[in-house]
Amino acid sequence: MKNGVIRIVIWASVGFIVGVGWGLYFANASRSEPIGPIIYTLSRLTVPVVSVAASYGVPIGLRPAVVANAATYALIGLILGIIRRYSWRRQLSN
Repeated sequence: MKNGVIRIVIWASVGFIVGVGWGLYFANASRSEPIGPIIYTLSRLTVPVVSVAASYGVPIGLRPAVVANAATYALIGLILGIIRRYSWRRQLSN
């Protein structure tokens, strides 16, 4: 149980760091230069909440985006932990 909680905290921390990193990048990026397609795609994949909000035209600030990204990553970590635990138990039963 303790290891599972630690893994979820690590996932949430990674989500927080990724969100802050993209926030700093876009805050310091030159507005006169267009964003390259690779950067645009990578940012939309690694910060899914902002991607969904942008597709609906809803502006999101940096703080809510970072918190939502940390929560999203924690949820992904929880789902992967459940899948990992289920597959591990299934392997033991075979």
